[in-house]
Amino acid sequence: MQGSERMRLKETKVKDLMVHKRRLVEVPHTASLAHTMNTLVSNKVAAVPVAAPPGQWIGAGGSMIVESDKQTGAVRKHYIGMVTMLDIVAHIAGNDHLSGGDNVTQDLDQKMSDPVSSIIGHSFEGLSLWTLNPNTSLLDCMEVLSKGVHRAMVPVDGQEESVSAGVELVESASSYQMLTQMDVLRFLNNRARDLQSILSLSVQDLGANTEQIYAITDRTKLVHAIKCLKAAMLNAVPIVRASDVGEEDHKQHINASLGRCRKLIGTFSATDLKGCYMATLKSWLGISALAFTEEVASSPLFTESDMQNRGSRRELVTCYAESPLSEVIEKAVTRHVHRIWVVDQEGLLMGVVSLTDIIRKRVVKLEKKDGGDKKMSEYE
Repeated sequence: MQGSERMRLKETKVKDLMVHKRRLVEVPHTASLAHTMNTLVSNKVAAVPVAAPPGQWIGAGGSMIVESDKQTGAVRKHYIGMVTMLDIVAHIAGNDHLSGGDNVTQDLDQKMSDPVSSIIGHSFEGLSLWTLNPNTSLLDCMEVLSKGVHRAMVPVDGQEESVSAGVELVESASSYQMLTQMDVLRFLNNRARDLQSILSLSVQDLGANTEQIYAITDRTKLVHAIKCLKAAMLNAVPIVRASDVGEEDHKQHINASLGRCRKLIGTFSATDLKGCYMATLKSWLGISALAFTEEVASSPLFTESDMQNRGSRRELVTCYAESPLSEVIEKAVTRHVHRIWVVDQEGLLMGVVSLTDIIRKRVVKLEKKDGGDKKMSEYE
């Protein structure tokens, strides 16, 4: 059965997943962070590529991904990096160690007026740009995404010319679209009947019930939660109930030995910041991150369709160790989340499953079944 499933994934091409995708959303290198954040909000995306005039910049990871005129071939712009909400969060947090943290409000306006080009590379995703040929098989695409790459640009009517040195890639096309991990998960979810042996494994079989997981408590202020995201370079952290035993530093994320087996009561994500305006954010920095997630649930920046897809922001998206992978994928797709918290029957936090975990496990399983000698260390 797995042989036929692998064949389906090899026969499916990247372009098959791009049929209903819109044109690329991007920002110029001169755009302010406030403008970039507005672009993320209005287009309901978590990351945007940054475009600059050709010949003036070195692309992230040494890439040379350009947009060119379809008729003349003349280069119009050069994509120099990817900016995510986590990059903006890290910039807001700053490099200083503020006493109490609340003084961050004093320079928030200044930080949000900085050009987006100044923060490229704060997160892993901004360090390099990736492109995928439209004719790449879905299986090979999954190998790339199993590295932890969350998204890749796909050329439209372009000619690809690869350079085999390091991460360098030369790409020229008249336009691009963006393929994300979520697009792949959505495809797998829609083809569940054809991929039974892949999707029937449990979370425990997936091996993603991690020993190390960072968390914050329900007493952690929003400003400190933002700093925790930056310190651990995470897009989201679980919120657990504070301990009544002993003293606990609520300004820091909790390490693995303290974060596990606590009651899970919420999630704080970098994308939550898309639900508030800058003026509102400044007034909320002193409240708890948990209260912030509850307040932002009623934000007009979250549309009715968003709320229907994701449900109540206070409703946790969780699974159990014995939950089948098909159930986890369905929850990720329908609720549009990039991680599912693993809990026990009492709701105590046990681990986390990310989209990367799911895709990586599928690639490993299929490669082993195929009998090939390609090792996953090449892709990690």
